[in-house]
Amino acid sequence: MRNIILSILGALLIAGAFYFGNIIANGKQKKRPVPKKVIKTVYTNTVQNGTIPIVISANGNLVAKRRVELYAEVQGIFKTNRKLFKPGQKYRQGETLIRIDAAEYYANVQSSKSNLYNSIAAIMPDLRLDFPDIYPKWQQYLSNFDLNKTTPKLPEMTTEKEKYFITGRSIVTNYYNVKNLEQRLSKYTISAPFSGILTEALVTEGSLIRNGQKLGAFIDDSVYEMEVALSKQYASLLKVGEKVALNNLENTEKFSGIVSRVNGSIDATTQTITAYIEVKDEKLKEGMYLEANLNAKEETNAIEIDRNLVLDDNQLFVVRDSILDMIKVNPVYFSDTKAVVKSIPNGTVILSKSVPGAYAGMLVKPLTSQNSKDTITPIAEPKKVK
Repeated sequence: MRNIILSILGALLIAGAFYFGNIIANGKQKKRPVPKKVIKTVYTNTVQNGTIPIVISANGNLVAKRRVELYAEVQGIFKTNRKLFKPGQKYRQGETLIRIDAAEYYANVQSSKSNLYNSIAAIMPDLRLDFPDIYPKWQQYLSNFDLNKTTPKLPEMTTEKEKYFITGRSIVTNYYNVKNLEQRLSKYTISAPFSGILTEALVTEGSLIRNGQKLGAFIDDSVYEMEVALSKQYASLLKVGEKVALNNLENTEKFSGIVSRVNGSIDATTQTITAYIEVKDEKLKEGMYLEANLNAKEETNAIEIDRNLVLDDNQLFVVRDSILDMIKVNPVYFSDTKAVVKSIPNGTVILSKSVPGAYAGMLVKPLTSQNSKDTITPIAEPKKVK
C-alpha cells in the first residue's frame, strides 16, 4: 500500500511540474501583433488631351562665324604698329594688323619696276618708226608709269605684229615678274579682313617672324554660331531660318537665334544630324556654353508628364476606385525630365508623382488638389523670341 501511494504521489508531482512548466513557458512568449492595413496617399492628375509642342533641347559652345588664323608667308622683323598686337585689341576692316619690315624686298621690287620701265622706253623709237598707230598708247603708258605706285596694266595688244614685237623684247615677261614681286610685297602687311577683335597673339613687336609661323587668331565678335547634334528623326523637321530660343546655364539671360545651316549627312556613328544656330548679341563671347530650345513639331491628342512615371514596358499607373492599375501608353518623345505620351483617354486619373513599391492592385488614397495646375492639360506653345 505504501509503495502504491508513493507511486501515485510521484506521478502527480511529475504531472504538476510539467503543467506549471508549460504555463511559465507560455507566459514568456509574446503574441505577434496583427499588422494594421496601411493605405498610401498618392498624388493624382486627371488627363485632358490636347496639342503639345515638342521642343528639342540641345546645348553647345559658341564659335565665331568668321574666324581667321593668321600665318606669315614671308620673313622679317615685326615692326611697331599704331595699335599693340595684343589679345582683346579691336580692329576695323582694312586696318593693319601686322607690318613686317620689307625695306630690302621693296628695293628689289623697285629695281624690277625700273628695268621694266627702261625696257619699254628702249622700244619707243622703233614704235614711232615702225608702228606709228600704236605709239601713242605706249607713250601714254610711260607717262602714267609711277615707280612709287602699283605697276599699271600693259596696253592691250590688238595685232599679231604688235604682240610679236612687244613679246620679243621680253616686256611681257618683265611685267609679270614685277607683278609677282608686288604680290609678294603685299604679304609683308596683314590687314583685317573684317571688323573684329584679336583673340590670340603669338608674336610681339620687334620679334623675328619666320615663313609659315602662326601669328594669332582674329574673329568677328558680332556674329556667333553654335553647333548642336540632334537625333536623326528630326532631320526632316529642321528648317533653315527657324527661330531658336537660347539661354545660359544659370537661365538668367535669354538670347534669340536662327537655324543658319543644317548638315546634309547623318553621322554614321552617333546617328545624329548637325545643325548650326546663328546668334547675335553684344553680351556673347566665343566659347560660351548655351542651351537651345528648337520647336520641332506639334503632337496632337497627347499629354506631357514626368518621365519617371513611364515604366520600362511603356506602361503607366492609373487609379480606379482607389486601386492602382496599369495601362499601355504610346510615348512619342522623351526629354531629360518630361515625356509626351498618347493613347490615354480623357478623364483618366493617373499618378502625378511616382510611388515607391507601387504595384497593380495596390490600395491607395488619391489626393487631388483643387488647383487647376494639377490637371494635365496641353502646354501652351512657347512665345516666339523676337
